[in-house]
Amino acid sequence: MSWKGTVLRRLAVCASLLPLAFAAPAMAEDFVIENVTLVDGTGQPNQAKMSIGVDKGRISFIAPTAAAPRVSGRRIDGSGKYLMPGLMDVHIHLKGARGGDGRRMVGVDPKNPTAPALPAASPDAKAAHEAGVQALASYLYSGVTTVYDAGNVPEHIFGLRAEERAGKILAPRILATGYVATYPGSHGDSGGMAIDNWTEDKPKLVKYLEEQKPDILKLTLEEHGWGTRPLIPLLPLDLMQEIILETNRHGIRTTAHTSSELRATEAIFAGIDSLAHPVIQSPITAEFAKLMGAKKMPMATTLTIGEGYSRLVEHPEYLDQPLYQASYSKAEIDELRNKTLPAWKERGWTWWMKLMTPIAQENMRQIDAAGGIIAIATDQTLGPAVHREMELLQAAGVPAAKIVRIATLNGARHLGKEDELGSIEPGKLADMVLLDADPTADIDNAKKIVWVMKNGALIDEDKLPLAGGPRPLRRAVR
Repeated sequence: MSWKGTVLRRLAVCASLLPLAFAAPAMAEDFVIENVTLVDGTGQPNQAKMSIGVDKGRISFIAPTAAAPRVSGRRIDGSGKYLMPGLMDVHIHLKGARGGDGRRMVGVDPKNPTAPALPAASPDAKAAHEAGVQALASYLYSGVTTVYDAGNVPEHIFGLRAEERAGKILAPRILATGYVATYPGSHGDSGGMAIDNWTEDKPKLVKYLEEQKPDILKLTLEEHGWGTRPLIPLLPLDLMQEIILETNRHGIRTTAHTSSELRATEAIFAGIDSLAHPVIQSPITAEFAKLMGAKKMPMATTLTIGEGYSRLVEHPEYLDQPLYQASYSKAEIDELRNKTLPAWKERGWTWWMKLMTPIAQENMRQIDAAGGIIAIATDQTLGPAVHREMELLQAAGVPAAKIVRIATLNGARHLGKEDELGSIEPGKLADMVLLDADPTADIDNAKKIVWVMKNGALIDEDKLPLAGGPRPLRRAVR
């Protein structure tokens, strides 16, 4: 497609902006990024020497710089640089009030079989809030402008969501579940909303949906019995269907925790809107890959959470990378190296996940190749994990250019927000990242951040409350 066709197609997305974008200089733009190579997130080839206008937090026009509308606004020279949409993580569990905080002990400690799997959550609301705000800052610092928390203490995560939406904290856009919906004794029951009898428990669900207003409701369809986990009760499918239907009737999407092809398939045909994990228990069948391609059912990748155990044990040097140094405090890094690492080394779960992660990677590659929608997700609580997730997809053979879409527009589709987020197109919210190198050539280049923009505002990194301490601006001019 020619650049003219591209521009016309994009401007048609927001036709109301046409007379404004090409009108006299009376129209004021917040920003005009010029002479930049555009990586728009839609999957089309990079476009060199482009201009992108930002007005009132939204993208107002996209055109070749030589033919761009003459509008006022602050000019940013993008020569030699690459502009891509803000990254998304569509499965996190923000640290603070929730026990574990990304350093959780899964499985049984052979030296202390009765030890709890998760450390206790902090009872100190102030400390929990500070930890959450620091973790959120790590996402922005890493180029992540939208996160979805897939299960947390409601007061903690919804409180932070309210602060973010009111502009009181520097944070990515927060979507959240709060309590997960599960079955008594099933996965997530200890920190979720157990539903047993639909007639008796429906009012409890309705009250939660109406009062807490989760952006997405997460359900669990998981009986364990794999890896080092014993069997647990499973949510009945007829009850799952009732929960999904009632939630959708409130205008709220649903997602499901599954880990096998069987349960993922059952969740799909129970009416779920997305899947919160890949299939990790076994290789998928060719038929399942085709099913995912046909259904266009968004599936979160969450490879990093399993791979992270053996990575810490075998390659703790990753903690020396700049993004991790900024995102963790010195005390946290010391704890990871000196306490968490030896504990994980002794657990069978660590080595089972090392064995199965390549299988999950290949499952993701096959679903993507079949036309399915996979979306970057980490199941963690730290911005740099998003970059590791992308590295794992690239290692599985997914081209970097496709990973850009997986980390942006596919994430928006997973959240049901593709009309507003996920790509650089007229009318969409101006969530963008300027890079020093081409992410479609090597996804590792997505770490080479010059600046991050959220809602049309440049993020001042030196003001982010990072756990690793203050960091200087990465751009030359404030």
